[in-house]
Amino acid sequence: MPTAAVMLNHPDPLTREVARGYAGGGFLMDNGRGLEWYSSTRRALVPLGEVLHIPHSLKKHLSRFEVRLNADFPGVLAGCMARSETWISPELAGIYLHLNKTGLLHSFETWQGGHLAGGVLGLSLGGAFVGETMFHAVTHGSKVALVRLSQHLTRRGFVLLDAQLQNSHLQQFGTYEITPAEYAVQLRRALGKDADLSLLDGEWPEPERSNQIQSSHK
Repeated sequence: MPTAAVMLNHPDPLTREVARGYAGGGFLMDNGRGLEWYSSTRRALVPLGEVLHIPHSLKKHLSRFEVRLNADFPGVLAGCMARSETWISPELAGIYLHLNKTGLLHSFETWQGGHLAGGVLGLSLGGAFVGETMFHAVTHGSKVALVRLSQHLTRRGFVLLDAQLQNSHLQQFGTYEITPAEYAVQLRRALGKDADLSLLDGEWPEPERSNQIQSSHK
């Protein structure tokens, strides 16, 4: 059975509702008018695995971070909200925390020196990972998280990494846009995949040790 079916038929009503909304191509945001469902005329997809473009200036930093899954979901959420403008309202934050507990929403994190360095929040449905938002507390923390997420999803049989909306930060990785009709075809295929997000033992080598941690906020 595709792993998406577990969430689409989850006994928790909220988890089931949100999973079905995303399976239909929507995504949740609060742009000051309350929580609403949104769609886009152009959907942004991040390339998976070897197709992903890794900026040359970033490659030397990949080995300096440890990767964890759901180790500090509240910390990643708080980091994503700590901006002058955010579409994550307290209501949506509460929903995110609930969905993490039921297994629909995850934080894919980078760590350095025992501290949370950055991360990506997103939903896992079958072979689709729908990225919601990302942050960094250490320089390059979010970029490395996105690169490692793309590589990890490929290893685990995922076929879609959805970034929802294009921006200059994502463009440097080769992120491209497709039409809603094209997205519907790819999403349908992804929902039929039996993929597992859990980390593999020994997937990445131990990070290089650094005596200095640089802090910054995106």
